[in-house]
Amino acid sequence: MLGPHWFLRMRRWIQHPPSPRRAAFVLAIVAACLALYGLEQAGLLPDWMEAERVGRRPGLPRL
Repeated sequence: MLGPHWFLRMRRWIQHPPSPRRAAFVLAIVAACLALYGLEQAGLLPDWMEAERVGRRPGLPRL
């Protein structure tokens, strides 16, 4: 659930909308993220783009 802070941010965004250039920039980033997610789900990403799990080295302190 959204807190009151987010409703204030939405109100401010509606009263002072971003420029069309900034809105296009944000939409392009969202589209790129969705495209990468779709490629990952389809199994079409190259091997170098896949994350590998790295185990902890013994002797390192936990944070």
